[in-house]
Amino acid sequence: MVSEEAGIGTAGEEEAQRRLEELREEIRHHDHLYYVLNQPIITDAEYDRLFQELLALEARYPGLVTPDSPSQRVGGAPADEFGQVRHSVPMLSLGNAFSLEEFEEFDRRVRGLLPGETVEYVVEPKIDGLSISLGYARGVLVRGATRGNGEVGEDVTANLKTVRSLPLRLHGGAAALPYLEVRGEIYMSRQAFAALNEERIQSGEPAFANPRNAAAGSVRQLDPRVTARRRLDSFIYGVAAAEGLKIDAQIEALELLRSWGFKVNPRYWLCRTPAEVEALCREWAQRRHELPYEADGLVIKVNSLDQQARLGATARTPRWALAYKFPAEQAETRVRDIVVQVGRTGAITPTAVLDPVKVGGSTVSRATLHNEDMIREKDVRIGDWVVIQKAGEVIPEVVRVLKERRTGEEREFRLPDRCPACGAEVLRLEGEAAARCTGVACPGRLKEAILHFGSRNAMDIEGLGPAMVTQLVDAGLLRDPADLYFLKREDLLPLERVGEKSAANLLEAIAGSRQNPLHRLVFALGIRYVGERVARSLAERFGSLDALARASEEELTATPDVGPKIAHSVLAFFRQDQTKRMLEKLARAGVKGGAEAAPPPGGPLSGKRFVLTGTLETFTRQQAEDAILRRGGQVASSVSARTDYVVAGKSPGSKLDRARELGVPVLDEEGFRRLLEGGR
Repeated sequence: MVSEEAGIGTAGEEEAQRRLEELREEIRHHDHLYYVLNQPIITDAEYDRLFQELLALEARYPGLVTPDSPSQRVGGAPADEFGQVRHSVPMLSLGNAFSLEEFEEFDRRVRGLLPGETVEYVVEPKIDGLSISLGYARGVLVRGATRGNGEVGEDVTANLKTVRSLPLRLHGGAAALPYLEVRGEIYMSRQAFAALNEERIQSGEPAFANPRNAAAGSVRQLDPRVTARRRLDSFIYGVAAAEGLKIDAQIEALELLRSWGFKVNPRYWLCRTPAEVEALCREWAQRRHELPYEADGLVIKVNSLDQQARLGATARTPRWALAYKFPAEQAETRVRDIVVQVGRTGAITPTAVLDPVKVGGSTVSRATLHNEDMIREKDVRIGDWVVIQKAGEVIPEVVRVLKERRTGEEREFRLPDRCPACGAEVLRLEGEAAARCTGVACPGRLKEAILHFGSRNAMDIEGLGPAMVTQLVDAGLLRDPADLYFLKREDLLPLERVGEKSAANLLEAIAGSRQNPLHRLVFALGIRYVGERVARSLAERFGSLDALARASEEELTATPDVGPKIAHSVLAFFRQDQTKRMLEKLARAGVKGGAEAAPPPGGPLSGKRFVLTGTLETFTRQQAEDAILRRGGQVASSVSARTDYVVAGKSPGSKLDRARELGVPVLDEEGFRRLLEGGR
């Protein structure tokens, strides 16, 4: 392995180009081994060193960044809207069969249209995901689109680049093809789906109903960085167009796709008789739970591509393919109790305790009820007999109540008004589905609260990562974030992997955070709905943490960016005994939040209203906003007639169009920089 300094220190652009090509090829190779073949040969640390070297070189030589570089997977700035893509070959929907008799009828139609010919079928699992189309020019990914209406889809290229199992550059014969278009499925594994829904429930967001909705929602995020955080995967199953290449059969297409670097589902079968197809349908209806992803059926395709072409299609479905759908699995059981759990963000989640019953290949004894509204909507009571199923074959849920079996002894559930973990007030804000514990020291959310407190845009305490927070909380050293300022060297040294230097560094970082301005401290408190911009407004309006804690609802709602919902959240936070105790400790530790630097009166941007759109090369979004605020300007999120300037970086989207419609001056990055420096 080449050292991290190679190609950076003294080498020129030519040497950098050579090293970048080496790094990209090596990282692509390891991505393929890890994400497609599941056979990594280097450690995560070794991979990270390669990737960091790539990022460092590309940062030094931005002109050498290529669209197929592994660095482009991380996701760029949010897009304002998706463009449209017209598919070169329509993406048709499959017809469905809900019984073997319907498959037999399909087989008779196929053979009737191909009289006297031998017909073979390829059978593949039907993944519950999002269908996509990918276009490659000379082996390089140039376009990714959703199905849309079959004729026109959405351009989601930037988001699909974040899916690690999708190759940005193909190898083998595909690299020589002028153009290749393939079809596939973006999906979420059972494990990733369950983890994502747990996060959403804890955050007060509605859970996705099934993996398909989760995958579709992830791919269609306007911000590719959100997509990148979702653990999406892919299977490619077909060639739609291939200039300069002839393929005779679906089996051949699958083998070629794998050889080019795509992830192809290893489970597919060539069936020479209808009886073999029916046997697979019966077998996998029972074995579907063995799959690590959700499959709601099997796709049955005529193997010969020549026969597919001659069979053709109706207006919406091909005549040569069919989706056999597995029957749904449900079970009846009784709700013995309804209990609540406190999640890491303070969300209070009701859970049904059930008589154990087997459904979906496993024994279920609990089912999520998500929130109080769902309980009321379905009228679930303690003692009810209910029908349950696994949502997306993963999360057990109550489908309906068997009200005809009620005896009159069933009891309605009421959400507690006090947190069962810490006794703090439980608050449900207007417009939110989830109720939340408001206790800053609640054991259910303490680790998350401390991580947020020390995060970069809050108190910025370097070294206070998840592993350290877990150790400190588990050792009983932290009961709320304020306890950080009372840690001593002798508290830290007994912890695992903490030596003299790391202990000293952490204590120094904690001590240094005492000088942070007030808006950082307000943001660090983790008050629901108080983000960085609102925290800054509150800090400028009240000037001290004590004044903010004493503020009335009228005073809060008179603050810029603060509406009734935010005001109620702030009031609920500061009236908790846990909050009061924490504020007392912060004051004893000398943590009050430094004075806010007021914008200079009559500054060069005083009274000017800005909107930022697109990606700037030499500023992060936060840096650009701070630069404007320091010079007396204001930053808004949407373009209106009151906007003085729109600053447009790469991929600006609809905000730029709106600025042009209204005649608002538009600055590129160089113009923005000149304006900041006092030029006009």
